[in-house]
Amino acid sequence: MADRSAPSCHLRLEWVYGYRGHQCRNNLYYTAAKEIVYFVAGVGVVYSPREHRQKFYLGHQDDIISLALHPERVLVATGQVGKEPYICVWDSYTVQTVSVLKDVHTHGIACLAFDLDGQRLVSVGLDSKNTVCVWDWRKGKLLSMAPGHTDRIFDISWDLYQPNKLVSCGVKHIKFWSLCGNSLTPKRGVFGKTGDLQTILCLACARDEVTYSGALNGDIYVWKGINLVRTIQGAHAAGIFSMNACEEGFATGGRDGCVRLWDLNFKPITVIDLRETDQGYKGLSVRSVCWRGDHILVGTQDSEIFEIVVHERNKPFLIMQGHCEGELWALAVHPTKPLAMTGSDDRSVRIWSLIDHALIARCNMEEPIRCAAVSTDGIHLALGMKDGSFTVLRVRDMTEVVHIKDRKEAIHELKYSPDGNFLAVGSNDSSVDIYGVVQRYKKVGECIGSLSFITHMDWSSDSKYLQTNDGNGKRLFYRMPSGKEVTNKEELKGVQWASWTCVSGLEVNGIWPKYSDINDINSVDANFIGQVMVTADDYGIVKLFRYPCLRKGAKFKKYLGHSAHVTNVRWSHDHQWVVSIGGADHSVFQWKFVPDRKLKDSLHIAPQESLVDSNSDESDSDQSDVPELDSEIEQETQITYRRQVYKEDLPQLKEQCKEKRKSAASKRRERAPGNSIRLHFVHGYRGYDCRSNLFYTQTGEIVYHVAAVGVVYNRQQNTQRFYLGHDDDILCLAIHPLKDYVATGQVGRDSSIHIWDTETIKPLSVLKGYHQYGVCAVDFSADGKRLASVGIDDNHTIVLWDWKKGEKLSAVRGSKDKIFVVKINPYMPDKLITVGIKHMKFWRRAGGGLIGRKGCIGALGRTDTMMCAVYGWTEEMAFSGTSTGDVCIWRDVFLIKTVKAHDGPVFSMHALEKGFVTGGKDGVVALWDDTFERCLKTYAIKRAALAPGSKGLLLEDNPSIRAISLGHGHILVGTKNGEILEVDKSGPITLLVQGHMEGEVWGLATHPHLPICATVSDDKTLRIWDLSPSHCMLAVRKLKKGGRCCCFSPDGKALAVGLNDGSFLIVNADTLEDLVSFQHRKDVISEIRFSPGAGKYLAVASCDNFVDIYNVMSSKRVGICKGASSYITHMDWDVRGKLLQVNTGAKEQLFFEAPRGKKQTIPSLEVEKIGWASWTSVLGSCCEGIWPIIGEVTDVTASCLTSDSKVLATGDDFGFVKLFRYPAKGKFGKFKRYVAHSTHVTNVRWTYDDSLLVTVGGADTSLMLWTYEMEGHRDSRQCDSEESDLDSEEDGGYDSDVTRENEINYTIKALSTNIRPMFGIKPHLQQKEPTLDERPPVSRALPQPEKLQTNNVGKKKRPIEDLILELVFGYRGKDCRNNVHYLNDGADVIYHTASIGILYNVATGSQSFYQEHNDDILCLTVNQHPKFTNIVATGQETQQICQLQLLLFMCGMQ
Repeated sequence: MADRSAPSCHLRLEWVYGYRGHQCRNNLYYTAAKEIVYFVAGVGVVYSPREHRQKFYLGHQDDIISLALHPERVLVATGQVGKEPYICVWDSYTVQTVSVLKDVHTHGIACLAFDLDGQRLVSVGLDSKNTVCVWDWRKGKLLSMAPGHTDRIFDISWDLYQPNKLVSCGVKHIKFWSLCGNSLTPKRGVFGKTGDLQTILCLACARDEVTYSGALNGDIYVWKGINLVRTIQGAHAAGIFSMNACEEGFATGGRDGCVRLWDLNFKPITVIDLRETDQGYKGLSVRSVCWRGDHILVGTQDSEIFEIVVHERNKPFLIMQGHCEGELWALAVHPTKPLAMTGSDDRSVRIWSLIDHALIARCNMEEPIRCAAVSTDGIHLALGMKDGSFTVLRVRDMTEVVHIKDRKEAIHELKYSPDGNFLAVGSNDSSVDIYGVVQRYKKVGECIGSLSFITHMDWSSDSKYLQTNDGNGKRLFYRMPSGKEVTNKEELKGVQWASWTCVSGLEVNGIWPKYSDINDINSVDANFIGQVMVTADDYGIVKLFRYPCLRKGAKFKKYLGHSAHVTNVRWSHDHQWVVSIGGADHSVFQWKFVPDRKLKDSLHIAPQESLVDSNSDESDSDQSDVPELDSEIEQETQITYRRQVYKEDLPQLKEQCKEKRKSAASKRRERAPGNSIRLHFVHGYRGYDCRSNLFYTQTGEIVYHVAAVGVVYNRQQNTQRFYLGHDDDILCLAIHPLKDYVATGQVGRDSSIHIWDTETIKPLSVLKGYHQYGVCAVDFSADGKRLASVGIDDNHTIVLWDWKKGEKLSAVRGSKDKIFVVKINPYMPDKLITVGIKHMKFWRRAGGGLIGRKGCIGALGRTDTMMCAVYGWTEEMAFSGTSTGDVCIWRDVFLIKTVKAHDGPVFSMHALEKGFVTGGKDGVVALWDDTFERCLKTYAIKRAALAPGSKGLLLEDNPSIRAISLGHGHILVGTKNGEILEVDKSGPITLLVQGHMEGEVWGLATHPHLPICATVSDDKTLRIWDLSPSHCMLAVRKLKKGGRCCCFSPDGKALAVGLNDGSFLIVNADTLEDLVSFQHRKDVISEIRFSPGAGKYLAVASCDNFVDIYNVMSSKRVGICKGASSYITHMDWDVRGKLLQVNTGAKEQLFFEAPRGKKQTIPSLEVEKIGWASWTSVLGSCCEGIWPIIGEVTDVTASCLTSDSKVLATGDDFGFVKLFRYPAKGKFGKFKRYVAHSTHVTNVRWTYDDSLLVTVGGADTSLMLWTYEMEGHRDSRQCDSEESDLDSEEDGGYDSDVTRENEINYTIKALSTNIRPMFGIKPHLQQKEPTLDERPPVSRALPQPEKLQTNNVGKKKRPIEDLILELVFGYRGKDCRNNVHYLNDGADVIYHTASIGILYNVATGSQSFYQEHNDDILCLTVNQHPKFTNIVATGQETQQICQLQLLLFMCGMQ
């Protein structure tokens, strides 16, 4: 059975044995339902002692290390370790996620605490600064963040009696924090003489600013405010790990194994010494206590949980046990009873009852245990030790039968033979020893074929053969009991194996990914009857495969819970359960096996969701059964939107060219031209890699995008209006439910989403900061308040926004593969779906995260690539279109049925009031009823159906449909070929907009005396466009190859076209029929030009460095221009048709004589005097100024001169169209620049009368028309693009004062004030050891008085008197402005100097001061609102300039 699909049965976590006591504290609580909540490995556990039942929270994917209980005791917050750790807040009743808090901490989350009303959560990270964060956890929003301390923080707590106050403690410190606005400020606790400065492990807050804390030496320190007022010595004999406050008082637990109860004033009530109780033992250490009423919960270092009833305190009840610290590797199951045996490096062997979920026996050995086996009759238990010995015990009473040591290195595997006569023992020194059980374990054989340590062994059913695996991944066979190696494979043909636990072998090939290191699967166990097997690996994952599993990369179901490596896994004797053990988390997991037939009954129980689909996730290894991707989708997934240089990099690049700028600024440069251009019309629509990006607006106009332009098209008047806020390719567009606002997302290093109004064309909101490289999908919620977006970064991040506030609400990694569409549920704005490559996911918002579940396909098929999706008529119905032409119908997350809708992919889908409309690659638009039962009508997009009023020609029948929208009685259709069509319900089709298809557009020529232009593109078409107000495509012709250049003859009757295979054609300019064609070159024809006048000659330039000159009349080649060292880029004739100017890729400017092609050398002064018939050149002294400062990074690709030779238009690789005065002499000329194209502008041409400038953009496939406006004619339309971007300083005109102030640098001053040499460290810097990753410069900050510690050196103490500020002379005017104000109707004056805000009373001449700043104040303003009288804001300079602390203060109060 070479089935590579995943098995249909699954596992359900039933019980977890253990509790995480080591390296954690305060992680055990009673919930409101009197259940007990704690964690082990990566699982949150809610245990009900009454029902002896566990529930599991599986939202983490690594070790949980911190836990906090909400004051209402239903919600729990847990924090995990990891590279990008997150916090989950979840409901202990339903074990569902309520909120996810992420993207702030690194390394891990050490402590958590809720405030009194449970609205806010504080967390402490494990990073080098031990960052403290305060969250509004329901929204998933970070409220405040500050570095916690240079050393570890062990506990943090809110002061329950004063809002906005917190206390944290840790290695040799305690800090008292106040939260004001969004700023967290700490004050260090002063130990003084009352107690020693030492590590504080736990704390609890009481009323009246009193804080109790437990110290490392067992004392309790009592704090009032920030001062230590008294100590309770010897509260415990060693460190106090846990302190818990409740209504009755406080409970503390320490390393001495005692729990002490204290009343509210911290007077002792009682002590419970757990070491002295019946369950106690020497070395018991308490890590967590929780006191509720008359019950106390105690968690210990060695993974036990005790429950103590106060009036029977010497009889604690042991409710949970687990292995102690140390790796856990040994696991065996009893052959006839539901028992599991485990042995660990903690030297204990334990027997667990799988029915009672309890530990029933425990025995301590001399050595760490590495493996275990139970004899076939269930009487003996053999244990392999780390020191090379093995011990056999009687299971009944755990007494020793025999102890044998024949090896020096660890024993890795033991197995009894099925007949019970032999025990095979595999060790680290590469050999297997065979012992006779009946002969009191006498050694009877030895297998020595391996070259590496033995990892796994299995006996044959008849006990005659043994197979082994070793560390090299070799599989060997031996005859038993002699141990002779079997080399003849024929001998093994019919062998049946009694068990299968080996990781290599044909039967288990499929468990390995296609490309994998052989050692990351630690254990396998096959269930022959159920034909499934389970594996355990180094990534903490338990997987379920079919057995046998022959082909590599088979599918599986995977289960998370263990945090680090899973070391062993076994089926129970009756295959009801799977037991797995974790190495580092030393926990034992018991999974219930649910065969397929039971699955149907369990569907109504929602599987426990989790962040990683641990419920049961198909593997993502090679999906052999998925059809090949459709060619169009394949093409699209390979498009890369990464740029070498982004427009955002411009300022930085300019900065790097500072020297050049300085030299340029000193020279007098030509002004920018007075005339300007304005975008007038754009031909093109982006359909080839976008979808559903075309809509009707409220007023019946059509909105879509091409290049970097949002277009609003009025089809009655055939006019367009443009949103020009983007500066790179727009990749997606969504319309607001009211059809008046539009959201567009673009490509960029930090790409932005713009929300703009289609009437005023003004931006309403710009969202940035979360998507890298670009945004490929956006969608508004039904109420229009939220927006969802998907990025094209490697994780395809999904972000949910409150777009009006510009606030990110939630974010999550979407998928490794491309996501095409995101849709927000119209009925529940907290839910959304995404579809993409082999991806259909249902998300719901949880605080700052989103929790996703894959669509459950069930028996109906496999996950296909989905291209589009919509929600249906109720909140749980969704519909998606697949790449194979089906429509999938979903209820909740379950696939109910599929309907065949199109041949080839379904690219677009739209929901109507009563039904749906779909469009596909087959070029058919289909209308459906509201259940997709029947197709009501189809429209095929065909040339024959085109109505007379169309603005162009359909290139082919049935073009691939990428967008559909309905409204105003019509269906709007966008095609892959860049056409927008309007389909009337009765049938006729009108073509409204058209552009080139995918491929770069380079060729552009304007007609010598008509408003017409021609373009030729890599899409293998030549097109003629009408530039008059009718704006349509007049003719199109398909070519055998793509083309890069074209040119009209001087009489306008012929059109020459250069193709990419080195050939060129001359065609009739009206009919586009061939006149002649030639091929003399192999490389791309890069430029083609008729000589002026009669057009006698045609110059043809190619990329193989030559220009050929042809006589047009005789159709013969008459000359070849040689001498260029690189490909030819531009070419111009002189007016006489005798001289040719050529530019090359090596930036050479060359001249050739026509028609023979002789090379000429002409001095640059002469070049200017020559009359040129056209100027499209980019080199030479007359256009030196068109090259930008950053010319190394970007090329000027094209230029064109107006016929009056006054203005030169250029296009460059940055997508800018610029206008310069001609001649542009001198470097870095001034210009006006316009953004509309996205990447490179490949060609620019003025029309014959200079009324329009025509530009084409390479990859953005668009043709843009700009009207040329004379100076003085300035329309105040908003969409006029920006002017020249050269900075003001280059125009001079700075006043000397302004210049000086502009050059003040506020950062370095702190270092330069070091007047006298200093040694040692300033006192206020001493305690704060700077971390290695940031050693701050010496600070002038005021030493904060509360941080000063008195040195206990001198015996006599003199009271330190305080200095009080009385008067300040001075006012900061040298570099500040608007910083003196009247207050209180002119009675007071407020101003600042140094780091002090001063309130000066005019009548009395007295001053009062605001002294909270610790560095120069640079600005001050007064709130003018009557509601906020006397509120002032001041801003200071700091080493971290970014954290400009704004402190609001009340004047007159201070």
